[in-house]
Amino acid sequence: MGREMRQSVLAGIGSFLAMEPATYAAHRWVMHGVGWVAHRSHHEGRGAELEARAGALEANDAFPCIFATLTVLAMAAGSRRSSLRALLSVGCGVTAYGAAYGLVHDVYIHARLGRPPRVAVLERLKEAHRFHHLYGGEPYGMLFPIVPAQMRVLAES
Repeated sequence: MGREMRQSVLAGIGSFLAMEPATYAAHRWVMHGVGWVAHRSHHEGRGAELEARAGALEANDAFPCIFATLTVLAMAAGSRRSSLRALLSVGCGVTAYGAAYGLVHDVYIHARLGRPPRVAVLERLKEAHRFHHLYGGEPYGMLFPIVPAQMRVLAES
C-alpha cells in the first residue's frame, strides 16, 4: 500500500474515532441546548421505553439529515479540489460512523424497522441509552457511552 493510500485510510479511521466525541458534544450542547426544540421529539413520552413510534418521523430526524448533507458537501469539495482531497477520506470515516450510529441507535435500540434479534454486545449500549432517556443526561455518547457510577448504582437497585 502506497504512502498516500495509507494516509487516506488513517484519515478515515481517525475521522471515525473522532466522531464519538464530536457526537457527544453535538448531542450534549446542541441537541440538549439550542436544538432541544427538535430533539425533544425524540425524548417525549419515552422514559425507560425505547421503542419507536411505528413508522413515525420525528423532528429530531432533521439532525442526521443535516449532518449527512454537510458531509456530502465536504466530500464534494474534496473531490473537486486537490487541496481538499483529504475531505474524501474524512467524509468516508464520518459516513461509516453515521451508518454505525444509525444501525445501533435507530435500528437496534429504538427498533424503528421492527424489533431486531437480541445482540448481547449491543444490549450494553441499549441499557446506557435507556439511562439517557430516563434521566435526560449522561451518557450522551452512543457507540462508546460512559455511564457515570451513580447511574450504575441506580441500575443495580
